[in-house]
Amino acid sequence: MTGRILNAVAVFCGSNFGASEAFADGARALGRELAQRGVTIVYGGTTKGLMGVVADAALEQGGTVRGIITEGLHARGHSHAGLTHHEITKSLRTRKERMIELADAFIALPGGIGTMEELMQVWTMNQLSEIDKPVGLLNVNGFFDAFLGFVDHMVETKFLPPAHRQSICVADEPADLIEQLKRHRRVDSPKWL
Repeated sequence: MTGRILNAVAVFCGSNFGASEAFADGARALGRELAQRGVTIVYGGTTKGLMGVVADAALEQGGTVRGIITEGLHARGHSHAGLTHHEITKSLRTRKERMIELADAFIALPGGIGTMEELMQVWTMNQLSEIDKPVGLLNVNGFFDAFLGFVDHMVETKFLPPAHRQSICVADEPADLIEQLKRHRRVDSPKWL
């Protein structure tokens, strides 16, 4: 199998910085790595938290960054003025739909409930064969360890088929995660046990 072509990757991450500088370091590393590979970053379009960090790091490397922001956040002055492309959507739902449409794959960095909701939506869409776009976690500073433990609990308690546990890529380093996404094969195992 030849590897997937990743022209654009949607990055889901926190609009806060988190409790450790390691989270910002991971966001910077991801932004740089994607830019150096010529991969467009699609993200929430703001300057806030890790979202701004990943965008700025990519832009500093000459990368292409496409921001998709809601009218409400734009009106509050949260739009990143230095992006390659800007789009303003009416709602959070249309923002996510546009990000999913533009991306060839998805990477989640540390974040809050919005990040987790975006991650779970695209993982579920893959599980239900609505899309075939790989999903990855950049597990900066072990941020996703507890989440992955919960996913294992879903497998153990028979709410998630074991094959679907393997349908999400996980790595500590951006280059490793991007390579996993490029090699990712769709899980064709049924959702139902």
